[in-house]
Amino acid sequence: MQNQNMRYFLYARKSTDEPDRQILSIEAQLAELREYAVKQNLLIVKEFIESKTAKDPGREIFNEMIAAMEQGAAQGIVAWHPDRLCRNSIDGGKIVYLVDTGKILALKFPTFWFDPTPQGKFMLSIAFGQSKYYVDNLSENIKRGIRQKLRNGVWPGWAPLGYLNDKNLRTILPDQSKAPLVKRVFDLYATGNYPMAQVRTMINGLGLIGKKNKTLTTSNYQHILNNQIYYGLLKYKGETYEGTHLPLISKKLFDRCQEVMLSKSKLRTPGLKPFVYRGMFRCGECGCCITMEFKKGRSYMHCSKRKGPCSQRFSRETDIELQLREDIKKVALCSAWASEIIAHLEKEKSESAQAGSAFVKELQDSLVPLAKKLDSLLDMALNGQLTQDEYALKKASLINEKKGIQEKLEALRKKDYDRFTPVIDFFAEASHVGELSEKGKPEEIRDFVKKTGSNFRIRGKKIAFQLKNHWEILHNFLSRPSGKNQKNAEFPNWWRCRDSHSGPTITCRSHYRLIPEFVSDRPGSGRQSRSKAPCCLLPANTKRDARAAPYVLTLTLRYRDAHGSEAHLGVGPGQLI
Repeated sequence: MQNQNMRYFLYARKSTDEPDRQILSIEAQLAELREYAVKQNLLIVKEFIESKTAKDPGREIFNEMIAAMEQGAAQGIVAWHPDRLCRNSIDGGKIVYLVDTGKILALKFPTFWFDPTPQGKFMLSIAFGQSKYYVDNLSENIKRGIRQKLRNGVWPGWAPLGYLNDKNLRTILPDQSKAPLVKRVFDLYATGNYPMAQVRTMINGLGLIGKKNKTLTTSNYQHILNNQIYYGLLKYKGETYEGTHLPLISKKLFDRCQEVMLSKSKLRTPGLKPFVYRGMFRCGECGCCITMEFKKGRSYMHCSKRKGPCSQRFSRETDIELQLREDIKKVALCSAWASEIIAHLEKEKSESAQAGSAFVKELQDSLVPLAKKLDSLLDMALNGQLTQDEYALKKASLINEKKGIQEKLEALRKKDYDRFTPVIDFFAEASHVGELSEKGKPEEIRDFVKKTGSNFRIRGKKIAFQLKNHWEILHNFLSRPSGKNQKNAEFPNWWRCRDSHSGPTITCRSHYRLIPEFVSDRPGSGRQSRSKAPCCLLPANTKRDARAAPYVLTLTLRYRDAHGSEAHLGVGPGQLI
Protein backbone atom coordinates (compact mmCIF):
# COMPACT_ATOMS: atom_id res chain seq x y z
CA MET A 1 0.00 0.00 0.00
CA GLN A 2 1.20 3.48 -0.83
CA ASN A 3 2.42 5.87 1.80
CA GLN A 4 -0.53 7.63 3.46
CA ASN A 5 1.33 10.97 3.27
CA MET A 6 1.80 10.80 -0.51
CA ARG A 7 0.24 13.76 -2.29
CA TYR A 8 -1.67 13.47 -5.57
CA PHE A 9 -2.77 15.73 -8.37
CA LEU A 10 -6.18 15.08 -9.92
CA TYR A 11 -6.24 15.60 -13.70
CA ALA A 12 -9.42 15.70 -15.84
CA ARG A 13 -9.54 16.56 -19.54
CA LYS A 14 -11.95 16.76 -22.45
CA SER A 15 -10.93 17.00 -26.08
CA THR A 16 -12.52 20.33 -27.10
CA ASP A 17 -12.48 23.85 -25.76
CA GLU A 18 -16.05 24.58 -26.92
CA PRO A 19 -18.22 25.03 -23.80
CA ASP A 20 -21.33 23.48 -25.36
CA ARG A 21 -19.64 20.19 -26.34
CA GLN A 22 -18.71 17.25 -24.09
CA ILE A 23 -20.18 19.13 -21.12
CA LEU A 24 -20.77 15.96 -19.08
CA SER A 25 -17.30 14.56 -19.75
CA ILE A 26 -15.51 16.76 -17.19
CA GLU A 27 -18.34 16.59 -14.68
CA ALA A 28 -18.46 12.78 -14.86
CA GLN A 29 -14.66 12.44 -14.55
CA LEU A 30 -14.50 14.70 -11.51
CA ALA A 31 -17.32 12.84 -9.74
CA GLU A 32 -15.77 9.41 -10.42
CA LEU A 33 -12.22 10.47 -9.52
CA ARG A 34 -13.22 12.19 -6.27
CA GLU A 35 -15.17 9.11 -5.21
CA TYR A 36 -12.22 6.89 -6.21
CA ALA A 37 -9.81 9.05 -4.17
CA VAL A 38 -12.00 8.77 -1.09
CA LYS A 39 -12.24 5.00 -1.42
CA GLN A 40 -8.47 4.63 -1.92
CA ASN A 41 -7.70 7.15 0.86
CA LEU A 42 -5.68 9.36 -1.52
CA LEU A 43 -4.72 12.92 -0.58
CA ILE A 44 -5.65 15.26 -3.45
CA VAL A 45 -3.74 18.53 -3.09
CA LYS A 46 -4.86 20.16 -6.33
CA GLU A 47 -7.21 19.54 -9.26
CA PHE A 48 -6.20 20.31 -12.86
CA ILE A 49 -9.05 20.62 -15.37
CA GLU A 50 -8.29 21.12 -19.08
CA SER A 51 -10.31 21.39 -22.29
CA LYS A 52 -7.86 20.67 -25.06
CA THR A 53 -6.93 17.79 -27.31
CA ALA A 54 -3.97 15.65 -26.24
CA LYS A 55 -3.03 14.76 -29.83
CA ASP A 56 -0.40 17.51 -29.98
CA PRO A 57 2.05 18.55 -27.25
CA GLY A 58 1.86 21.99 -25.68
CA ARG A 59 -1.11 21.81 -23.30
CA GLU A 60 -0.65 24.67 -20.82
CA ILE A 61 -2.40 23.11 -17.81
CA PHE A 62 -0.79 19.71 -18.35
CA ASN A 63 2.65 21.34 -18.57
CA GLU A 64 1.92 23.28 -15.38
CA MET A 65 1.07 20.03 -13.59
CA ILE A 66 4.24 18.29 -14.84
CA ALA A 67 6.37 21.26 -13.74
CA ALA A 68 4.84 21.08 -10.26
CA MET A 69 5.55 17.33 -10.16
CA GLU A 70 9.22 17.98 -10.99
CA GLN A 71 9.41 20.47 -8.11
CA GLY A 72 8.01 17.89 -5.69
CA ALA A 73 4.58 19.43 -5.08
CA ALA A 74 3.05 15.96 -5.48
CA GLN A 75 4.24 12.41 -6.01
CA GLY A 76 1.32 10.89 -7.91
CA ILE A 77 -1.44 11.61 -10.47
CA VAL A 78 -5.06 10.47 -10.41
CA ALA A 79 -6.77 10.33 -13.84
CA TRP A 80 -9.61 8.38 -15.41
CA HIS A 81 -7.42 6.55 -17.97
CA PRO A 82 -3.90 6.95 -19.47
CA ASP A 83 -5.47 8.43 -22.62
CA ARG A 84 -6.63 11.38 -20.50
CA LEU A 85 -3.00 12.19 -19.74
CA CYS A 86 -1.61 12.05 -23.28
CA ARG A 87 -2.19 10.91 -26.86
CA ASN A 88 1.21 11.89 -28.28
CA SER A 89 4.69 10.40 -27.94
CA ILE A 90 6.34 13.49 -26.37
CA ASP A 91 4.00 13.81 -23.39
CA GLY A 92 3.88 10.02 -22.95
CA GLY A 93 7.67 9.79 -22.95
CA LYS A 94 7.88 12.63 -20.43
CA ILE A 95 5.59 10.81 -17.98
CA VAL A 96 7.54 7.54 -18.35
CA TYR A 97 10.80 9.43 -17.83
CA LEU A 98 9.48 11.05 -14.61
CA VAL A 99 8.53 7.58 -13.40
CA ASP A 100 12.07 6.38 -14.21
CA THR A 101 13.65 9.26 -12.28
CA GLY A 102 11.33 8.86 -9.28
CA LYS A 103 9.55 12.19 -9.70
CA ILE A 104 6.30 10.26 -10.16
CA LEU A 105 5.84 7.43 -7.70
CA ALA A 106 2.27 6.47 -8.47
CA LEU A 107 -0.32 6.77 -11.24
CA LYS A 108 -3.87 5.93 -10.20
CA PHE A 109 -6.59 5.06 -12.73
CA PRO A 110 -10.04 3.60 -11.92
CA THR A 111 -9.94 1.72 -15.25
CA PHE A 112 -6.23 0.80 -15.55
CA TRP A 113 -3.63 -0.85 -13.32
CA PHE A 114 -0.13 0.62 -12.89
CA ASP A 115 2.91 -0.05 -10.67
CA PRO A 116 6.30 1.68 -10.99
CA THR A 117 7.92 -1.59 -12.05
CA PRO A 118 9.40 -2.61 -15.42
CA GLN A 119 6.20 -4.53 -16.18
CA GLY A 120 4.03 -1.57 -15.11
CA LYS A 121 6.03 0.89 -17.19
CA PHE A 122 5.83 -1.49 -20.18
CA MET A 123 2.03 -1.70 -19.86
CA LEU A 124 1.82 2.09 -19.44
CA SER A 125 3.82 2.58 -22.65
CA ILE A 126 1.49 0.19 -24.46
CA ALA A 127 -1.52 2.16 -23.16
CA PHE A 128 0.02 5.42 -24.37
CA GLY A 129 0.78 3.81 -27.75
CA GLN A 130 -2.80 2.58 -28.07
CA SER A 131 -4.07 6.07 -27.26
CA LYS A 132 -1.89 7.55 -29.98
CA TYR A 133 -2.94 4.85 -32.46
CA TYR A 134 -6.61 5.54 -31.69
CA VAL A 135 -6.36 9.28 -32.36
CA ASP A 136 -4.21 8.79 -35.49
CA ASN A 137 -6.61 6.21 -36.90
CA LEU A 138 -9.57 8.39 -36.01
CA SER A 139 -7.95 11.29 -37.88
CA GLU A 140 -7.51 9.18 -41.01
CA ASN A 141 -11.10 7.97 -40.85
CA ILE A 142 -12.37 11.53 -40.49
CA LYS A 143 -10.23 12.72 -43.42
CA ARG A 144 -11.52 9.88 -45.57
CA GLY A 145 -15.11 10.80 -44.67
CA ILE A 146 -14.43 14.46 -45.49
CA ARG A 147 -13.02 13.54 -48.90
CA GLN A 148 -16.07 11.42 -49.68
CA LYS A 149 -18.40 14.23 -48.60
CA LEU A 150 -16.62 16.62 -50.92
CA ARG A 151 -16.85 14.15 -53.81
CA ASN A 152 -20.58 13.97 -53.13
CA GLY A 153 -20.80 17.76 -53.22
CA VAL A 154 -21.52 18.18 -49.50
CA TRP A 155 -19.78 20.77 -47.37
CA PRO A 156 -18.01 18.83 -44.57
CA GLY A 157 -17.72 21.53 -41.90
CA TRP A 158 -19.74 24.18 -40.14
CA ALA A 159 -22.10 25.95 -42.51
CA PRO A 160 -20.85 29.38 -43.66
CA LEU A 161 -22.81 32.51 -42.85
CA GLY A 162 -26.14 32.39 -44.68
CA TYR A 163 -26.48 28.60 -44.41
CA LEU A 164 -27.48 26.15 -41.69
CA ASN A 165 -26.31 22.58 -41.09
CA ASP A 166 -29.10 20.05 -41.64
CA LYS A 167 -28.33 17.11 -39.35
CA ASN A 168 -30.97 14.92 -41.00
CA LEU A 169 -29.92 15.40 -44.63
CA ARG A 170 -26.22 15.85 -43.71
CA THR A 171 -25.93 18.95 -45.89
CA ILE A 172 -26.29 22.73 -45.67
CA LEU A 173 -29.50 24.67 -46.32
CA PRO A 174 -30.05 28.42 -46.78
CA ASP A 175 -30.76 30.28 -43.55
CA GLN A 176 -34.09 32.01 -44.25
CA SER A 177 -33.19 34.96 -42.02
CA LYS A 178 -29.56 35.52 -43.04
CA ALA A 179 -29.41 34.30 -46.65
CA PRO A 180 -31.21 37.38 -48.11
CA LEU A 181 -28.80 39.67 -46.25
CA VAL A 182 -25.77 37.76 -47.55
CA LYS A 183 -27.12 38.07 -51.09
CA ARG A 184 -27.64 41.76 -50.43
CA VAL A 185 -23.93 42.04 -49.59
CA PHE A 186 -23.02 40.83 -53.09
CA ASP A 187 -25.66 43.01 -54.79
CA LEU A 188 -24.43 46.16 -53.06
CA TYR A 189 -20.74 45.53 -53.58
CA ALA A 190 -21.19 44.56 -57.25
CA THR A 191 -22.46 48.06 -58.05
CA GLY A 192 -19.02 49.46 -57.24
CA ASN A 193 -20.61 52.40 -55.43
CA TYR A 194 -19.98 51.16 -51.90
CA PRO A 195 -16.63 50.46 -50.23
CA MET A 196 -16.31 47.42 -48.01
CA ALA A 197 -16.62 49.45 -44.81
CA GLN A 198 -19.86 51.06 -45.98
CA VAL A 199 -21.32 47.68 -46.98
CA ARG A 200 -20.45 46.43 -43.50
CA THR A 201 -22.21 49.38 -41.84
CA MET A 202 -25.33 49.01 -43.99
CA ILE A 203 -25.71 45.23 -43.64
CA ASN A 204 -24.87 45.20 -39.93
CA GLY A 205 -27.56 47.83 -39.54
CA LEU A 206 -30.05 45.45 -41.18
CA GLY A 207 -29.32 42.88 -38.47
CA LEU A 208 -26.79 40.45 -39.96
CA ILE A 209 -24.65 38.94 -37.21
CA GLY A 210 -22.02 36.21 -37.16
CA LYS A 211 -21.73 32.99 -35.21
CA LYS A 212 -22.22 33.27 -31.46
CA ASN A 213 -24.00 36.60 -32.13
CA LYS A 214 -20.73 38.41 -32.82
CA THR A 215 -20.64 41.63 -34.84
CA LEU A 216 -19.21 41.13 -38.32
CA THR A 217 -15.98 42.95 -39.16
CA THR A 218 -14.77 44.24 -42.53
CA SER A 219 -12.54 41.18 -42.93
CA ASN A 220 -15.60 38.97 -42.40
CA TYR A 221 -17.31 40.66 -45.33
CA GLN A 222 -14.20 40.28 -47.47
CA HIS A 223 -14.22 36.55 -46.68
CA ILE A 224 -17.90 36.35 -47.69
CA LEU A 225 -17.24 38.09 -51.02
CA ASN A 226 -14.35 35.71 -51.77
CA ASN A 227 -16.17 32.50 -50.79
CA GLN A 228 -17.11 30.40 -53.84
CA ILE A 229 -19.58 28.34 -51.82
CA TYR A 230 -22.22 31.03 -52.32
CA TYR A 231 -22.47 30.29 -56.08
CA GLY A 232 -22.27 26.52 -55.74
CA LEU A 233 -18.59 25.49 -55.60
CA LEU A 234 -16.70 24.03 -52.64
CA LYS A 235 -13.06 24.96 -52.13
CA TYR A 236 -11.31 22.82 -49.52
CA LYS A 237 -7.55 22.87 -48.93
CA GLY A 238 -6.82 24.33 -52.37
CA GLU A 239 -9.01 21.90 -54.32
CA THR A 240 -12.35 22.80 -55.92
CA TYR A 241 -15.45 20.57 -55.92
CA GLU A 242 -18.98 20.89 -57.28
CA GLY A 243 -21.54 21.48 -54.54
CA THR A 244 -25.05 20.05 -54.42
CA HIS A 245 -26.38 22.73 -52.09
CA LEU A 246 -28.65 25.60 -53.22
CA PRO A 247 -26.54 28.61 -54.34
CA LEU A 248 -27.43 32.05 -52.99
CA ILE A 249 -26.01 33.97 -55.97
CA SER A 250 -24.97 33.43 -59.59
CA LYS A 251 -21.40 33.01 -60.79
CA LYS A 252 -21.84 36.16 -62.88
CA LEU A 253 -22.58 38.22 -59.75
CA PHE A 254 -19.63 36.63 -57.91
CA ASP A 255 -17.25 37.43 -60.80
CA ARG A 256 -18.52 41.00 -60.90
CA CYS A 257 -17.71 41.39 -57.19
CA GLN A 258 -14.18 40.07 -57.83
CA GLU A 259 -13.70 42.64 -60.59
CA VAL A 260 -14.85 45.44 -58.29
CA MET A 261 -12.59 44.21 -55.51
CA LEU A 262 -9.63 44.07 -57.88
CA SER A 263 -10.27 47.59 -59.14
CA LYS A 264 -10.59 48.94 -55.59
CA SER A 265 -7.33 47.27 -54.55
CA LYS A 266 -5.30 49.59 -56.79
CA LEU A 267 -3.29 52.21 -54.98
CA ARG A 268 -4.87 55.64 -55.02
CA THR A 269 -3.57 59.01 -53.99
CA PRO A 270 -5.22 60.04 -50.70
CA GLY A 271 -6.85 63.41 -50.21
CA LEU A 272 -7.94 64.04 -53.84
CA LYS A 273 -10.67 66.60 -54.31
CA PRO A 274 -13.91 65.23 -55.82
CA PHE A 275 -13.64 66.67 -59.35
CA VAL A 276 -16.26 65.16 -61.64
CA TYR A 277 -14.08 64.78 -64.75
CA ARG A 278 -10.81 63.82 -63.09
CA GLY A 279 -8.71 61.55 -65.32
CA MET A 280 -11.28 61.56 -68.14
CA PHE A 281 -9.76 63.90 -70.74
CA ARG A 282 -6.41 64.28 -72.51
CA CYS A 283 -4.94 67.28 -74.23
CA GLY A 284 -5.76 67.39 -77.95
CA GLU A 285 -2.38 68.96 -78.74
CA CYS A 286 0.25 67.01 -76.79
CA GLY A 287 -1.73 64.04 -75.44
CA CYS A 288 -0.98 64.71 -71.77
CA CYS A 289 -3.61 64.23 -69.09
CA ILE A 290 -5.96 67.09 -68.29
CA THR A 291 -5.61 68.09 -64.66
CA MET A 292 -8.14 69.88 -62.43
CA GLU A 293 -7.76 72.92 -60.21
CA PHE A 294 -10.05 74.85 -57.93
CA LYS A 295 -9.51 78.63 -57.85
CA LYS A 296 -11.71 81.53 -56.79
CA GLY A 297 -14.69 79.27 -56.28
CA ARG A 298 -14.53 77.69 -59.75
CA SER A 299 -13.16 74.44 -61.15
CA TYR A 300 -10.73 74.71 -64.06
CA MET A 301 -9.25 72.12 -66.41
CA HIS A 302 -5.90 72.48 -68.17
CA CYS A 303 -3.12 70.41 -69.71
CA SER A 304 -0.62 68.98 -67.24
CA LYS A 305 2.23 69.68 -69.77
CA ARG A 306 4.16 66.62 -68.63
CA LYS A 307 5.76 66.16 -72.04
CA GLY A 308 6.87 69.77 -72.44
CA PRO A 309 5.44 73.16 -73.42
CA CYS A 310 1.84 73.22 -74.64
CA SER A 311 -0.14 76.17 -76.01
CA GLN A 312 -3.53 75.01 -74.77
CA ARG A 313 -5.16 77.27 -72.19
CA PHE A 314 -7.45 76.42 -69.30
CA SER A 315 -11.16 75.61 -69.63
CA ARG A 316 -13.89 75.99 -67.07
CA GLU A 317 -15.47 72.78 -65.87
CA THR A 318 -18.94 74.28 -66.33
CA ASP A 319 -18.20 75.01 -70.01
CA ILE A 320 -17.07 71.43 -70.57
CA GLU A 321 -20.24 70.17 -68.90
CA LEU A 322 -22.43 72.30 -71.19
CA GLN A 323 -20.63 70.91 -74.23
CA LEU A 324 -21.16 67.35 -73.03
CA ARG A 325 -24.87 68.01 -72.52
CA GLU A 326 -25.14 69.32 -76.06
CA ASP A 327 -23.13 66.45 -77.52
CA ILE A 328 -25.23 63.70 -75.97
CA LYS A 329 -28.36 65.28 -77.47
CA LYS A 330 -26.99 64.13 -80.83
CA VAL A 331 -27.78 60.52 -79.89
CA ALA A 332 -31.20 61.25 -78.36
CA LEU A 333 -33.77 59.08 -80.12
CA CYS A 334 -37.37 60.17 -80.54
CA SER A 335 -39.50 58.40 -77.93
CA ALA A 336 -42.14 57.48 -80.55
CA TRP A 337 -39.53 55.75 -82.69
CA ALA A 338 -38.04 53.96 -79.70
CA SER A 339 -41.46 52.79 -78.48
CA GLU A 340 -42.31 51.35 -81.89
CA ILE A 341 -38.97 49.58 -82.22
CA ILE A 342 -39.18 48.14 -78.71
CA ALA A 343 -42.73 46.92 -79.30
CA HIS A 344 -41.68 44.96 -82.37
CA LEU A 345 -38.58 43.61 -80.65
CA GLU A 346 -40.75 42.37 -77.80
CA LYS A 347 -43.05 40.70 -80.31
CA GLU A 348 -40.08 39.12 -82.06
CA LYS A 349 -38.76 37.97 -78.71
CA SER A 350 -41.99 36.19 -77.79
CA GLU A 351 -42.19 34.50 -81.19
CA SER A 352 -38.63 33.16 -80.99
CA ALA A 353 -38.91 31.58 -77.56
CA GLN A 354 -37.87 28.23 -78.99
CA ALA A 355 -35.05 29.57 -81.16
CA GLY A 356 -32.43 28.78 -78.51
CA SER A 357 -33.10 25.03 -78.43
CA ALA A 358 -30.07 24.28 -80.63
CA PHE A 359 -27.89 26.42 -78.40
CA VAL A 360 -29.20 24.60 -75.32
CA LYS A 361 -28.42 21.24 -76.88
CA GLU A 362 -24.89 22.33 -77.73
CA LEU A 363 -24.31 23.50 -74.16
CA GLN A 364 -25.60 20.19 -72.83
CA ASP A 365 -23.35 18.29 -75.24
CA SER A 366 -20.34 20.36 -74.16
CA LEU A 367 -20.75 19.06 -70.60
CA VAL A 368 -19.96 15.50 -71.71
CA PRO A 369 -16.30 16.08 -72.76
CA LEU A 370 -15.78 18.12 -69.59
CA ALA A 371 -16.83 15.15 -67.47
CA LYS A 372 -14.46 12.91 -69.45
CA LYS A 373 -11.63 15.41 -68.96
CA LEU A 374 -12.22 15.40 -65.20
CA ASP A 375 -12.11 11.59 -65.14
CA SER A 376 -8.93 11.44 -67.20
CA LEU A 377 -7.40 14.16 -65.04
CA LEU A 378 -8.05 12.04 -61.95
CA ASP A 379 -6.50 9.00 -63.64
CA MET A 380 -3.38 10.99 -64.51
CA ALA A 381 -3.09 12.19 -60.90
CA LEU A 382 -3.47 8.63 -59.57
CA ASN A 383 -0.85 7.35 -62.03
CA GLY A 384 1.62 9.99 -60.89
CA GLN A 385 1.61 11.91 -64.19
CA LEU A 386 0.47 15.10 -62.41
CA THR A 387 1.49 16.60 -59.10
CA GLN A 388 -1.19 17.43 -56.55
CA ASP A 389 -0.82 21.17 -57.25
CA GLU A 390 -1.14 20.67 -61.03
CA TYR A 391 -4.16 18.43 -60.51
CA ALA A 392 -5.88 20.95 -58.21
CA LEU A 393 -5.21 23.85 -60.60
CA LYS A 394 -6.50 22.08 -63.72
CA LYS A 395 -9.46 20.62 -61.88
CA ALA A 396 -10.48 24.07 -60.60
CA SER A 397 -10.34 25.41 -64.17
CA LEU A 398 -12.56 22.60 -65.51
CA ILE A 399 -15.00 22.88 -62.61
CA ASN A 400 -15.38 26.63 -63.16
CA GLU A 401 -15.92 26.08 -66.88
CA LYS A 402 -18.56 23.46 -66.13
CA LYS A 403 -20.25 25.74 -63.61
CA GLY A 404 -20.38 28.55 -66.16
CA ILE A 405 -22.07 26.30 -68.73
CA GLN A 406 -24.58 25.05 -66.16
CA GLU A 407 -25.49 28.61 -65.22
CA LYS A 408 -26.02 29.49 -68.89
CA LEU A 409 -28.35 26.50 -69.22
CA GLU A 410 -30.24 27.53 -66.12
CA ALA A 411 -30.58 31.10 -67.39
CA LEU A 412 -31.88 29.83 -70.73
CA ARG A 413 -34.47 27.72 -68.96
CA LYS A 414 -35.66 30.80 -67.08
CA LYS A 415 -35.91 32.77 -70.34
CA ASP A 416 -33.52 35.38 -69.00
CA TYR A 417 -30.74 34.67 -71.47
CA ASP A 418 -31.96 36.14 -74.76
CA ARG A 419 -30.45 38.20 -77.54
CA PHE A 420 -33.20 40.82 -77.53
CA THR A 421 -32.66 42.32 -74.09
CA PRO A 422 -29.47 44.31 -74.89
CA VAL A 423 -31.05 45.72 -78.06
CA ILE A 424 -34.21 46.70 -76.21
CA ASP A 425 -32.13 48.27 -73.46
CA PHE A 426 -30.17 50.22 -76.06
CA PHE A 427 -33.25 51.80 -77.62
CA ALA A 428 -34.83 52.43 -74.21
CA GLU A 429 -31.66 54.20 -73.07
CA ALA A 430 -31.44 56.21 -76.29
CA SER A 431 -35.01 57.45 -75.79
CA HIS A 432 -34.09 58.90 -72.36
CA VAL A 433 -30.94 60.71 -73.48
CA GLY A 434 -32.82 63.95 -74.12
CA GLU A 435 -34.16 64.04 -70.58
CA LEU A 436 -30.70 63.17 -69.24
CA SER A 437 -29.09 66.07 -71.11
CA GLU A 438 -31.57 68.53 -69.61
CA LYS A 439 -32.01 67.28 -66.05
CA GLY A 440 -29.16 64.83 -65.41
CA LYS A 441 -26.57 65.41 -62.71
CA PRO A 442 -22.95 66.02 -63.80
CA GLU A 443 -21.96 62.57 -62.51
CA GLU A 444 -24.72 60.94 -64.56
CA ILE A 445 -23.65 62.86 -67.67
CA ARG A 446 -20.04 61.76 -67.12
CA ASP A 447 -20.98 58.09 -66.65
CA PHE A 448 -23.17 58.07 -69.76
CA VAL A 449 -20.50 59.72 -71.92
CA LYS A 450 -17.89 57.23 -70.67
CA LYS A 451 -20.25 54.40 -71.51
CA THR A 452 -21.01 55.63 -75.03
CA GLY A 453 -17.66 57.09 -76.06
CA SER A 454 -13.88 56.91 -75.78
CA ASN A 455 -10.70 58.88 -76.52
CA PHE A 456 -11.90 62.09 -74.81
CA ARG A 457 -9.81 65.14 -75.71
CA ILE A 458 -9.87 68.91 -75.21
CA ARG A 459 -8.35 71.31 -77.72
CA GLY A 460 -9.06 75.01 -77.99
CA LYS A 461 -11.57 74.69 -75.13
CA LYS A 462 -13.60 72.31 -77.29
CA ILE A 463 -14.14 68.66 -76.48
CA ALA A 464 -13.96 65.77 -78.94
CA PHE A 465 -14.47 62.05 -78.51
CA GLN A 466 -15.23 58.93 -80.50
CA LEU A 467 -18.65 57.31 -80.10
CA LYS A 468 -18.76 53.53 -79.68
CA ASN A 469 -20.20 51.19 -82.34
CA HIS A 470 -24.02 51.31 -82.13
CA TRP A 471 -24.07 54.82 -80.68
CA GLU A 472 -22.05 56.01 -83.67
CA ILE A 473 -24.57 54.37 -86.00
CA LEU A 474 -27.40 56.19 -84.28
CA HIS A 475 -25.52 59.50 -84.35
CA ASN A 476 -24.71 59.18 -88.07
CA PHE A 477 -28.32 58.47 -88.86
CA LEU A 478 -29.73 61.27 -86.73
CA SER A 479 -27.16 63.76 -88.11
CA ARG A 480 -28.52 63.26 -91.65
CA PRO A 481 -30.80 66.06 -92.92
CA SER A 482 -33.88 63.86 -92.66
CA GLY A 483 -32.82 62.23 -89.43
CA LYS A 484 -32.51 65.54 -87.65
CA ASN A 485 -36.12 66.46 -88.23
CA GLN A 486 -37.59 63.66 -86.17
CA LYS A 487 -40.65 65.62 -85.16
CA ASN A 488 -41.79 66.03 -88.81
CA ALA A 489 -41.05 62.44 -89.74
CA GLU A 490 -43.77 59.88 -89.44
CA PHE A 491 -42.79 56.54 -88.00
CA PRO A 492 -44.22 53.83 -90.29
CA ASN A 493 -45.26 50.31 -89.54
CA TRP A 494 -42.57 47.74 -88.87
CA TRP A 495 -42.84 44.05 -89.68
CA ARG A 496 -40.74 40.94 -90.02
CA CYS A 497 -39.52 40.30 -93.53
CA ARG A 498 -36.69 38.90 -95.60
CA ASP A 499 -34.97 40.49 -98.56
CA SER A 500 -32.18 39.57 -100.93
CA HIS A 501 -29.65 41.86 -99.26
CA SER A 502 -27.50 39.69 -97.07
CA GLY A 503 -25.74 42.59 -95.33
CA PRO A 504 -22.11 42.59 -94.20
CA THR A 505 -20.32 39.40 -93.29
CA ILE A 506 -21.04 38.55 -89.68
CA THR A 507 -20.09 35.93 -87.16
CA CYS A 508 -22.90 36.58 -84.74
CA ARG A 509 -26.08 34.81 -83.90
CA SER A 510 -28.64 37.30 -85.18
CA HIS A 511 -28.53 40.09 -87.70
CA TYR A 512 -31.07 42.91 -87.43
CA ARG A 513 -31.26 45.71 -89.99
CA LEU A 514 -33.11 48.78 -88.91
CA ILE A 515 -34.59 50.43 -92.00
CA PRO A 516 -36.47 53.57 -90.93
CA GLU A 517 -38.67 55.50 -93.35
CA PHE A 518 -38.26 59.25 -93.47
CA VAL A 519 -39.30 62.27 -95.55
CA SER A 520 -36.83 63.10 -98.33
CA ASP A 521 -36.64 65.38 -101.37
CA ARG A 522 -36.88 63.39 -104.59
CA PRO A 523 -34.79 64.89 -107.42
CA GLY A 524 -37.00 66.60 -109.96
CA SER A 525 -40.20 65.99 -108.05
CA GLY A 526 -40.50 69.50 -106.70
CA ARG A 527 -42.05 68.23 -103.52
CA GLN A 528 -41.36 66.08 -100.54
CA SER A 529 -42.36 62.46 -100.86
CA ARG A 530 -42.08 59.50 -98.56
CA SER A 531 -39.53 56.79 -99.18
CA LYS A 532 -41.04 53.46 -100.11
CA ALA A 533 -38.43 51.57 -98.11
CA PRO A 534 -40.33 50.25 -95.10
CA CYS A 535 -38.96 50.02 -91.59
CA CYS A 536 -38.47 46.40 -90.78
CA LEU A 537 -36.59 43.88 -88.70
CA LEU A 538 -34.73 41.33 -90.76
CA PRO A 539 -34.01 38.03 -88.97
CA ALA A 540 -30.69 36.21 -89.29
CA ASN A 541 -29.88 34.30 -92.43
CA THR A 542 -30.45 30.61 -91.77
CA LYS A 543 -26.92 29.80 -93.00
CA ARG A 544 -25.32 31.92 -90.32
CA ASP A 545 -23.93 30.39 -87.17
CA ALA A 546 -26.85 30.12 -84.74
CA ARG A 547 -24.64 28.89 -81.91
CA ALA A 548 -22.56 31.99 -81.21
CA ALA A 549 -22.96 34.13 -78.12
CA PRO A 550 -26.51 35.56 -78.20
CA TYR A 551 -25.44 38.99 -76.92
CA VAL A 552 -23.25 39.65 -79.95
CA LEU A 553 -25.02 41.01 -83.02
CA THR A 554 -24.62 43.42 -85.91
CA LEU A 555 -26.87 46.43 -86.56
CA THR A 556 -27.26 48.11 -89.93
CA LEU A 557 -29.26 51.25 -90.67
CA ARG A 558 -30.44 51.37 -94.26
CA TYR A 559 -31.92 54.59 -95.62
CA ARG A 560 -32.32 56.66 -98.79
CA ASP A 561 -30.39 59.87 -99.11
CA ALA A 562 -31.57 63.16 -100.60
CA HIS A 563 -30.83 61.90 -104.13
CA GLY A 564 -32.88 58.74 -103.69
CA SER A 565 -29.87 56.42 -103.52
CA GLU A 566 -29.85 53.67 -100.98
CA ALA A 567 -27.08 53.90 -98.39
CA HIS A 568 -26.09 51.85 -95.40
CA LEU A 569 -24.75 52.73 -91.97
CA GLY A 570 -23.52 49.64 -90.21
CA VAL A 571 -21.19 48.34 -87.60
CA GLY A 572 -18.76 45.56 -88.37
CA PRO A 573 -19.04 41.96 -87.17
CA GLY A 574 -18.52 41.08 -83.56
CA GLN A 575 -19.61 44.40 -82.03
CA LEU A 576 -21.12 43.99 -78.59
CA ILE A 577 -24.18 45.81 -77.33
